Amino acid sequence: MSGVARLIEVTAVEDPRVDDFRDLSTADRRPDRPGGRGLVIAEGVVVVRRMLASPYPIRALLGVRRRIEELGDEIADLDVPAYIADAEVMAGIVGFHLNRGVLAIADRAPEVELTRLTATARRLAVLEGIGDHENLGSLFRNAAAFGIDGVLLGAGCSDPLYRRSVRVSMGHVLRVPFTRVHSWPGDLKLLRDEGFRIVALSPRASSVPLREAEPGREPVAILLGSEGPGLTEQAMTAADVTVRIPMAGEVDSLNVATSAAIVFHIMGEGSEGGGR
Repeated sequence: MSGVARLIEVTAVEDPRVDDFRDLSTADRRPDRPGGRGLVIAEGVVVVRRMLASPYPIRALLGVRRRIEELGDEIADLDVPAYIADAEVMAGIVGFHLNRGVLAIADRAPEVELTRLTATARRLAVLEGIGDHENLGSLFRNAAAFGIDGVLLGAGCSDPLYRRSVRVSMGHVLRVPFTRVHSWPGDLKLLRDEGFRIVALSPRASSVPLREAEPGREPVAILLGSEGPGLTEQAMTAADVTVRIPMAGEVDSLNVATSAAIVFHIMGEGSEGGGR
């Protein structure tokens, strides 16, 4: 670890140098909360590595010595503080015992402009009303796994950079481009104008079975709604086709992230990917 320029021992919970990491379990003080300081938190060696490789500017790291040392070469040339604390001091700072042993905090990167995203994408996920942070994180992980080029966040979606979403996504939310759609569902017309076919997912019986809906045809925007209410009528009206995943027995729907994974996979079959 001799190459780390700013390796710093922290022995006191109240040390002001680690204030960015403080009280992460206290809702009104969290640095990543909506309306707060807008910081992004990565937990664990794997997720911290993905943050280090992302466009999000790292501010600092905090961890037990073993976990900081695991990051070795990746942080050797970083000009940011890497704070080392024992497990008890770290728990006192963050407000709970962190089994993963290391955190990194970054500033937000600018969101990608919608027109820039649509100019190169072949497959987009478009979300409406996804308010659950774990579902949102899972969706981003699935998007990364199945080669989705970007995610558009429509009305009612939570912040994908909330700590829980980042953790559940295993850091993939930091590498899948996303942006917010501010005129909903009006901006879906912009996708159609760019040549995208808009495919909405709904379990209703009138929907076309997924494999019968030209699943490999691109460019495509896959429209997904919240669990329970699903997509609004306005969103489905804006779609070119509504599809469903055929299911057996009495099951009529799946978790939205699970549904997304199936749709992403099937609609990617035969796709070369990699943008337009």
